[in-house]
Amino acid sequence: MTVDDKLHNLIIVGAGPAGIATAVESYILGIRDIVLLEKDAAHNATIRKFYKDKKRVDKDWKGQKVELDGNIYFVDGTKESTLDFFDEVLQRHSVELRTHTEVQKIIKQDDHFEVFVPGGALRSRFVVVTIGRMGKPNKPDYKIPPTIRKRVNFTLDECDKGEKIIVVGGGDSAIEYAVDLADANDVTICYRRERFTRANPTNQKAIAEAIESGKVRPYLEINITGLEDDGGRVRVLFDNGTSETFDRAIYAIGGTTPTAFLQSSGIAVEDGKPVHDENYMTNVDGLYVAGDITQESGGSIALGLNHGYHIARHILGRLEGERSAAHLLEEG
Repeated sequence: MTVDDKLHNLIIVGAGPAGIATAVESYILGIRDIVLLEKDAAHNATIRKFYKDKKRVDKDWKGQKVELDGNIYFVDGTKESTLDFFDEVLQRHSVELRTHTEVQKIIKQDDHFEVFVPGGALRSRFVVVTIGRMGKPNKPDYKIPPTIRKRVNFTLDECDKGEKIIVVGGGDSAIEYAVDLADANDVTICYRRERFTRANPTNQKAIAEAIESGKVRPYLEINITGLEDDGGRVRVLFDNGTSETFDRAIYAIGGTTPTAFLQSSGIAVEDGKPVHDENYMTNVDGLYVAGDITQESGGSIALGLNHGYHIARHILGRLEGERSAAHLLEEG
């Protein structure tokens, strides 16, 4: 393993909205030697993988209004226009984006960090972790029989027309999956709560209309306790003692916080979230977190952009303070 001799000012892990904002805002403020690392083939992998074509992408989350503080002005759009927007943002600024680069761990040395990637390590003064929660979808805590795993999915990629499908979850993705599939399938949505309060107002209205029209059948205030193979189809067992067989089950129950990765990098985690101060710096001096990973169940693009802006300003202040101290030492 080789350790790169070059000492970067800033390495950012994850090229979603928060990661891109941190890199670009830092560049605009005059910080150089910035590297943006992304394990997938391109930036915003979550949007590319988990958002259906032409899916609406909101600036805000669940209807909350967040004013943008920085230099990146994003408005609501579609999956395609959002990806185009971030393409343009990156092209306008000289930020180095390295794709197909998965960070394995981050170790703090005396005055810098070593960021370990396959085959070596990079060195940086500051590191920002902006990996999202949706990169690895949550899975149910009961076992999925191997014989029906191809019929238990977490996206719409494997769906066909004319299937009897149960969608599990109550957030925006679950509702969008159910409403979209209902045009050509027999769809049930199963949610453990009475109302779809996690979803944004647009999706709450859409699922209410789909249920009222009979396009989607609701199973509310009910939990699934297990799955069984019913002749190659999926038998779903409910906690009220009943069961029903479907052609396919789709789980849209959120993403997981990569707790093991955070803790291996020395970051304290409480209640499933990394601990950080008002500047989004963790308990490890110089190591920051931003974006969805800081939120209970995901966050808005606007919040991610603001996190990046405020982190960039804080890092600039730290770098300027170090330069001033070094100048004073030279004069002394």
